[in-house]
Formats: sequence, structure tokens, C-alpha cells
Amino acid sequence: MNDWLIYSVGFLSQILFSSRILIQWVKSEKSKKVVTPLMFWQLSLLASFLLFIYGWLRNDFAIMLGQVITYFIYIRNLQLENYWTKLPKILRVTLFLVPVAIVIYGFNNNVVNIDLLLKNEDIPIWLVILGSIAQIVFTGRFVYQWIYSEKKKSSSLPLGFWVLSLSGSSLVIIYAILREDPVLLVGHVFGFFVYIRNIHLLNKSRK
Repeated sequence: MNDWLIYSVGFLSQILFSSRILIQWVKSEKSKKVVTPLMFWQLSLLASFLLFIYGWLRNDFAIMLGQVITYFIYIRNLQLENYWTKLPKILRVTLFLVPVAIVIYGFNNNVVNIDLLLKNEDIPIWLVILGSIAQIVFTGRFVYQWIYSEKKKSSSLPLGFWVLSLSGSSLVIIYAILREDPVLLVGHVFGFFVYIRNIHLLNKSRK
């Protein structure tokens, strides 16, 4: 596949990710507190779907690692918002199975395998490790958010989520610069400042 098509998928996913943050930020500013609109999770799922495909097309283990976990957490939050079951069944099945099918197909047909992912000539192993750590930290925010929301029985974005977002985003930006990946860099620079603003709003509301 041509590079411009691959990058188009990546940039579209980052536009959607940035849009969810922008919408969440604007609504939070209006409410003078951190809020979690339904559209945040809708855009998250669609963007994650596209970014997973982008990572697969680029043979980028770090990107795929981050999306495999968060993808299903987005679905769970849509379930908590009582929205998931409102989607057409065929769409739910497609969204649920396609990422799984890509992984199974890739590994079973040696299109994407451990050696290819971890020993990509374009990515030295130390950079793969850095990118993986960055994605684990960045992904950890949604694991934290998921556990927090399950306890509260409602979908919300607590302070810990934004602290992990800021930390993970910083590492991803470093990885993107070293990897020379414009998709990751553009996608995370905007969010970096929104994370700081949400932390400020939460601290302000607590006081």
C-alpha cells in the first residue's frame, strides 16, 4: 500500500482523537468542571479502530499494543453509557471482531509475526521498548479509568486518568520524534495541553 494512503488512515484517526479531546475540553470549560460527553467514547472507538489498522499497516508493535487494550475499554464505556446496544447488531459485530480478525490473520499467515514486529529494520529494539513503555503508560490511563468507572457504575474521567494521560503523552511525543512519525506527533501535541488544563480544572473544582 502507498505511504500516503497509510498516513491518511493514521492522520484521520488522530483527527478523531483530537476531536474527542476538543469536544471534552470545550464542554468542560462551559461546565467549569471536567465532564465526559458520550461523543468522547464514540470518537474514541472509531479513532482506535483506524489507528489499530494504521499500526498494523506500518508493522508498528508499539502502536498496536496501545490499541488492543483500550479498544475494548471504549466499548465497555459505551455499554456503561447504555449506548452500545443502540448500535445496529451488524456494526457491533464488525467493530468487535475486525481487530481480532486482523491479529489472527496476521499471525497465522506470517504477515505480521513477533519477529517482524520486534525486529523491524526501521525500528531498533531500544526504540520499540521505549515506544511500548510509552503506550503502556498511556494505555494505563484507560485501565485506571475503567476500574474507577466500574466501581462508580458510571463512565467518568478522574484525576488519575489525566495525570497518566500527561505522563504517557510526554513519552509518546519523545517516541514519535525519534521514530519520525508525524501521525503520532501531531496527535499528541494538542492533547498534551488539554491534559494540563483538565488537571487544573479538577484541582480547582476540589478547592
